[in-house]
Amino acid sequence: MTTARDIMTPGAECVGAEDTVLRAAQRMTELGVGALPICGTDDKLKGVVTDRDVVVKVLGAGKDPADVKVGDLAQGEVVTIGADDGAEEIMVTMTQHRVRRLPVIDGHRLVGMVAQADVARALPDPQVGDLVEALSVD
Repeated sequence: MTTARDIMTPGAECVGAEDTVLRAAQRMTELGVGALPICGTDDKLKGVVTDRDVVVKVLGAGKDPADVKVGDLAQGEVVTIGADDGAEEIMVTMTQHRVRRLPVIDGHRLVGMVAQADVARALPDPQVGDLVEALSVD
């Protein structure tokens, strides 16, 4: 069975909940990623900030990214996947929560990120189509 640990991008970097959205956008640019986990001062995962969040919730709303804290964008319970969960469980979780990226947790420690593309490479073609379709519907 292919697990999250097998297909994830390891060593995900957190952005602090108290960091500005501008700093998060700069880190995304430096790392070449479209999402960063948000970690609190207690080192616990608070959420995930995406490039879409920056555009829609900050820029599109006329807010200054240098004034908005990343933690202000974290909403509700953080959706994660266990490092030893299988690719099909990842697909189910992504579909249920309509997310394209999941932080991968080993115990309570963030160990990586798994993206829709990672899952697509790990699943048979019909399931990939189901996943893409489920996440592409508005």
